[in-house]
Amino acid sequence: MKRIALWAGLWSLSLASFAQTGPTSTSSSSKYDPLALFHPLFNMQPGNDYRTGSGAPGPRYWQNRADYQINVTLDDQQNTITGEVTISYKNNSPETLPFLWLQLDQNAFSDTSRAAKTTPTTGGRFGNLGFAGGLTITSVTVEQGKAKFAAAPYTVTDTRMQVRLAEAVKPAGDVKIKVAYSFKIPEYGSDRMGQLKRKDGIIYEIAQWYPRMCVYDDIEGWNVLPYLGAGEFYLEYGDYEYNVTVPWDHIVVGSGELLNPNDVLTAEQIKRLAQARQSDQTVIIRGKDEVTNANTRPKKSGTLTWKFRCQNTRDVAWASSKAFVWDAAKMNLPSGKPALAQSVYPAESATNDSWGRSTEYVKGCIEFYSKYLYEFSYPVATNVAGVVGGMEYPGIVFCDHKDKKDALWGVTDHEFGHNWFPMIVGNNERKFPWMDEGFNTFINTLSTANFNKGEYDRERGTMHDIAPALFYPTEPVMTIPDVQQARALGILAYYKPGMGLKILRDVVLGPERFDFAFKNYVNRWAFKHPTPYDFFRSMEDGAGEDLGWFWRGFFYETWKLDQGVKEIKYVDGAADKGSLISIENLEKMAMPVTIEVTETNGKKGRINLPVEVWQRGGTWTFKYNSTTPLKTVVVDPDEKLPDVNEKNNTWRAEAQ
Repeated sequence: MKRIALWAGLWSLSLASFAQTGPTSTSSSSKYDPLALFHPLFNMQPGNDYRTGSGAPGPRYWQNRADYQINVTLDDQQNTITGEVTISYKNNSPETLPFLWLQLDQNAFSDTSRAAKTTPTTGGRFGNLGFAGGLTITSVTVEQGKAKFAAAPYTVTDTRMQVRLAEAVKPAGDVKIKVAYSFKIPEYGSDRMGQLKRKDGIIYEIAQWYPRMCVYDDIEGWNVLPYLGAGEFYLEYGDYEYNVTVPWDHIVVGSGELLNPNDVLTAEQIKRLAQARQSDQTVIIRGKDEVTNANTRPKKSGTLTWKFRCQNTRDVAWASSKAFVWDAAKMNLPSGKPALAQSVYPAESATNDSWGRSTEYVKGCIEFYSKYLYEFSYPVATNVAGVVGGMEYPGIVFCDHKDKKDALWGVTDHEFGHNWFPMIVGNNERKFPWMDEGFNTFINTLSTANFNKGEYDRERGTMHDIAPALFYPTEPVMTIPDVQQARALGILAYYKPGMGLKILRDVVLGPERFDFAFKNYVNRWAFKHPTPYDFFRSMEDGAGEDLGWFWRGFFYETWKLDQGVKEIKYVDGAADKGSLISIENLEKMAMPVTIEVTETNGKKGRINLPVEVWQRGGTWTFKYNSTTPLKTVVVDPDEKLPDVNEKNNTWRAEAQ
C-alpha cells in the first residue's frame, strides 16, 4: 500500500510535534527502569512442533491451500463484473472443519457496510461513502467426495461468508466451492481498485474481485476480522487460472503469465514482446500514437477472453482499458530465470519524466530485491497507471497516473517491495501491517540508494530530526490498524517499524549480521504465515543476540529514547591521567552508545558501548585515556538514533 505520508510531511510533523511538547527534561529525574526493559521473561513463550523457539517453521508446521479457477466478464457499459469462481480447498490442518469462511472484501465498497458506517463524515483514503456496491451472490454450491456440485447453505455477514457443509472436511481432506456473483465497479474503492476516465477510455483496476478463502491457521483457527479499509489482507497460497472477457478493443494485464497471446495480441505485438524479453532497454509494445488505432487489436468487434495463470500465490489482480500505452523490458534475475517488466498507462502519462521511465523503475527495484532477499517469484511484473495512488498485488501494482520523477520511483519501488512482504512472506496484514509496510519502508531505503547511482537518494534528515514524529502516536506499533488513529497509521505501520529495522541494521547488529539474519527469515517463511514472534526469534537466532529489550521498547511500548552526557571528571584532577565520562539514560528506551571525544589539543576519539551498560541502571561511567583537557563530548555524533532531546547530547568545556 502507498506510503501514507511523504518524507517531507514527516519532517513537518516532527517539527510541529517537537514545538508542541518541547524537549524532554534534562533534570536528573530519569524515567528509566532497567528491570522493565531487560525483563527476563519477555519474549519467552515456548516454541512447539508448529513454530519453533528458533523462529523457524516446526517439523509439523502446516497451512491450508486454496486453488482458484475464475471466469469473469467486464461490461464497460454498465461498469460491472459478472462471473464465477471455483475454489479447491485442501485441509492440511489436524482438525475437522464443519464449515468454511470466505472473504467478500468487495462488500466493503457499499454504503451499508461496516466500512462505510465506520468512515468519518470527512471521508478519507479508506472511505466508503455514497456508493451502493458490494457483491451479489447468485449461487453457492459445494462438491465433496463423489457427490456432484449441490447447493449449500451460507450466510453473509458484511465482508465474510460462512458456508455450512453437509459433511465436515477431515484432516487431509478437500472440498470444492463454486460461487456465482457480480458487482458494480466502484469509481474509487478505498485506494485498492477503481476507474480512471481518460480521453481514450476508462482504465479499470480490478482487485478484491472474487470470493477468497479466509486463512485457517494454528494461531487462532479461522481468521475472520472484517475488512474496514485500513487493515489489509491475510490469504492462503495456491495456484490460479483466471479468464477475463473484455471488449475487443481493450488491453488486459494481470498477475502471472498470459496463456493465450496468439488470441489477444497482434503479430506485431507478439514480435515486440519477444524483443522486450531480450532487451535491457524499454521496448514499446503499443505506442501512444497507436492507442486509437483499431489495427492494434486482433479483431474489431465483440469481445476477447484473456487467459492468465499465476502459481504459488496468495491473490491475483488485473487491469483493463482501451487507453493503454504498453512497454516492457527484460529483468535480470540471479538464477537467470526469464522474467518481464512491463508498464501500462494512458497517453497523457507517456512522458520521459513520468511513466515513460516506469519499466526502468520496475527493473531497478525488482532486480535489487531479488539479490538482497529472495528471487522474484512471478514471470511478469506489471505497473499500472490509474486512479489508485499505490496498491500492491502479486506481480502487479497500481500507481498514480499523475506521478513523476522521484514520486513515481518512490511509489513503484514501494509497491513492488510488497512482492516480498507480504506476497512471498505471507504475514497477517489485517493485524500486523508493520510486518509488510514497515519492512517494505526499510528495504525501500536500500533500493533507493542503489538505483541509478542514487539518483533519488536525497538527504532527508537524521534520526534526531524524525524522533518527535516516531514517538508522536499514543499507540504502540503492535496495534491493529483499524484501532490506530488514522493520523498515526503512517507512522506506526510504515515509518517507526521501518526506521526500527534501520536502527537494528546500522547501530545494533551491523549490516553483515542483520542482512544474514533478515534473509534467513525470508527464506524460512517464504510462502508461509509468520507471526511477529517468528520474526523476532528468527532475527535473534540468525544474528546471535537477545533482542527482547529492542522488541519491547520499540514495538510493544511507546517508550522514548533520551541519552545524554551527565558529567566529566579527571582522574586525580589531572586530564593527562585520563577522563571519567558519565552518561545517562533518561527515558524508558535504551540503545547502544557511541561517544565522540575531542581534546583541547585537537585529538579526537570514539568509544562504542553496548546496550548492556544500561542493564544495572540509568548511568554509566567509563574511563577515556585523554592526554589533555576535553573540549567536547558528544553522544550519538552521527545522529543515527531517534533521541528526543539532543540538547543534552553534547558537553562543552567552560570557557577559561
